[in-house]
Amino acid sequence: MEKELMDALYKKAVGYETSEIVEEYNDVGDIVKRKVSTKYIPPDVTALKIYVEESDRGDLVRLDDEELIKEKERLLKLLGEMERNETVKGKV
Repeated sequence: MEKELMDALYKKAVGYETSEIVEEYNDVGDIVKRKVSTKYIPPDVTALKIYVEESDRGDLVRLDDEELIKEKERLLKLLGEMERNETVKGKV
C-alpha cells in the first residue's frame, strides 16, 4: 500500500494528464453528446516537498549547504571514475 501512495504522490508532484468525459443526455436518458478531452494537471510543489522528504532522498533535504557541496563533489568524482572505466572498457 505504501508504494501505491508514494506513486500517487510522485504523480501529483510532477504533474500528469488525465481524460475528462462530459456527456449530455436527453429527456429519455439517452446520450445526446459526448466529449472526451485530455486535461493536464500541473505539478504540485507541496506534493513534491512531501515526496522528497518521505523518499530515500529525504536525507538530502536535511543537509546544510556545506554538506550538500561535499555530496556534490563526491558524486562528481564517482561519475568521473565511472566514465574513465567505461572509456577503458571501450578501448580494450
